[in-house]
Amino acid sequence: MTTSGPESTSHADSQIDLIYFDAGGGHRASATALISAARQQQRSWQIKLINLRDLLEPADLVRRLTGVRIEDFYNSQLKYGLTIGTGPLLRITQMLIRQLEPAIIKLLARYWQHSRADLVVSMIPNFNHAILQGLRQADAMRGRRDTPMVTILTDLADCPPHFWIERQRQYLVCGTASAEEQAIAMGHASERVFRTSGMIVRPEFYRPMKLSRETERVRIGLDPKLPTGIVMFGSYGSSQMAAIARRIEVAGLKTQLIFICGHNDKLRERIESMELSYPFRCVGFTQEIPYYMKLADFFIGKPGPGSISEALVMGLPLIVERNAWTMVQERFNTDWIAQKGFGIVLPSFREIGSAVSTMLDRVEFIRLRANVEAFDNCAVFEIPEILEALISRHRASNWSFGRTATARQFASEIHYGV
Repeated sequence: MTTSGPESTSHADSQIDLIYFDAGGGHRASATALISAARQQQRSWQIKLINLRDLLEPADLVRRLTGVRIEDFYNSQLKYGLTIGTGPLLRITQMLIRQLEPAIIKLLARYWQHSRADLVVSMIPNFNHAILQGLRQADAMRGRRDTPMVTILTDLADCPPHFWIERQRQYLVCGTASAEEQAIAMGHASERVFRTSGMIVRPEFYRPMKLSRETERVRIGLDPKLPTGIVMFGSYGSSQMAAIARRIEVAGLKTQLIFICGHNDKLRERIESMELSYPFRCVGFTQEIPYYMKLADFFIGKPGPGSISEALVMGLPLIVERNAWTMVQERFNTDWIAQKGFGIVLPSFREIGSAVSTMLDRVEFIRLRANVEAFDNCAVFEIPEILEALISRHRASNWSFGRTATARQFASEIHYGV
């Protein structure tokens, strides 16, 4: 898989303000992955990574009332599996943001009044209206042309209203046809909407690994020959992982599992203390996810855009769950998985035994694996081309976008002057 084209021509003095926050961990991961890809492509940008929470600390009403940051509350929900109310909670959160928006805009305008950013990139939902308004107020105060803003959706689709896509003049980067269609339907000009081949995945997942899977499985205490699943529920794990471990035991299947428990040490200790008849390995928080996925044959977990995209890049068919407990912004992902034939969508992980049995069926596994391997997601290497062109357009007003283009077509035109 090609990860970079001809030598790139970046503006050496360009500054990009890249906005993220720590709710769930996926936004930071996508931001740092994009920075890594830009470095790999030898972009000489100055990228300023900005945690929006730090800018908005004075306006954090939830923390003032409860003593808890809103992203800490969100992460606790993930850790303990308390996700059934995410739909109503999302709308309450959006209502609070709207009430606080005048103060938020003021804080953001104050920040950008002293910034020299050539491009502002948002990788977060819910705040994009306030971000653009704060940026425009700062531009007006400094008497400068509008600084371009681009929102990179780190979900496979929007969850309207007021989640990712707002009715405002900005650029959008979408990883699926559905997200692109949502943006156009919201009134965004097609030349301001860029389609990539998928979600951002860290460049490490694309690097070839010269290792013997059988040898490495033995090294970490697994059987070298048994079909292997990797169980992941994000950076904070989930209590469902222990239930999955026990149900696989009851089903008596000839398989083995790698449990990635993230920051949830109690969960890791709980699973490690289980007396299971099949081989398994428990891992806490680690940066070596590509290594463990390389040792696996299939993925079991929540349908988060980051983890399922990582699994697909590594060639792993998916087993996910879709029900009332599924986070509202992740429900589209399960439909997408089923539609593309990338795996199995269960109504409940109580049926995990039957899903793993399907993975152990050679014919079914080969079919699913072929669908997965046909999906070629290079978004993390495509997006820097888009950002470079947006900076160029801002600096040269005669730059013209005459049509909608995929990120790859766009990159080719920038490189070769088509």
